[in-house]
Amino acid sequence: MRQVHVKFNDVNQVRQFVNVIDKIDLSFNLGEGRRVVDAKSILGVMALDLTKPVRLSYDPDDADDEGIREKLAPFIY
Repeated sequence: MRQVHVKFNDVNQVRQFVNVIDKIDLSFNLGEGRRVVDAKSILGVMALDLTKPVRLSYDPDDADDEGIREKLAPFIY
């Protein structure tokens, strides 16, 4: 299980983030504490408090973890 913190500056960045991870064939969870949502759901992501960094969790399953991190780089906090 990999975890990184991501931060969004505006709604367009949230939309870009969801579009990027939707193309990756893995399961992603986003949130903090009790509030965790499917990161591929734009409504779920928008329901979070995005004023501070949130934790993104995923299990790379021997997938190209370096490639995934490269795609997520613009959002990593």
